[in-house]
Amino acid sequence: MEFQELYGLMDRFAASGLTALEWERGGERIALRRDTAVSAAPVSVSAPAAAPTEPEQGEVVRAPLVGAFYAAPAPGEPPYVTPGTQVKKGDTLCLIEAMKMMSEVPAPADCVVEEVLAKDGEAVGVDAPLFRIRRV
Repeated sequence: MEFQELYGLMDRFAASGLTALEWERGGERIALRRDTAVSAAPVSVSAPAAAPTEPEQGEVVRAPLVGAFYAAPAPGEPPYVTPGTQVKKGDTLCLIEAMKMMSEVPAPADCVVEEVLAKDGEAVGVDAPLFRIRRV
């Protein structure tokens, strides 16, 4: 593995929510681990904070894996769905790229997309809210 590839892998790992990654190819083996132990000082909180991307109502389609969220099949192409789009169960809502592999996120049911909660090109974690939908 060339240094540029290694640095790219390290950058992707650092930006992900993963705590460990092992990679083996052609006799080369790389293991990356993140220390999950966090020492925290006591903090006083006056009121609980609400998650800004979490919708207040409706059913939510969540990310099945960690990766980059893509609303369209390719740069410059229209997104798979926009608010108001009606889709059938299994239709592609978006793509998530992880380790150069694209995974389609299908609609869980016949529904209308009420809101797109993720931003195109940004990293998402497992269970991150992607869409708010209404079943039809």
